[in-house]
Amino acid sequence: MMTALLLLASTFALVFALGLQSQLVNNGHYAGAFCNSLLISFAQLGALQVVHTHTAWDIAAYIAGGPMGIVASMYIYRTRIRRPQ
Repeated sequence: MMTALLLLASTFALVFALGLQSQLVNNGHYAGAFCNSLLISFAQLGALQVVHTHTAWDIAAYIAGGPMGIVASMYIYRTRIRRPQ
């Protein structure tokens, strides 16, 4: 079960960082995009180190992390980062 939680967390972090990166780049946040690239690298390493398991819980956790990560990145960007119009 611990592996499933690690997969969920690492996939969440990876997709969160990728979604945030897209929004930062599209809106011209150079420094944010630069720093966020480091988060992408760490999250990718974490996902690759844990993904070697094959139980149903592990697969479900890996799949669930992505949708939760992208929605969270959209919410955080819109509520915490985006400049007022």
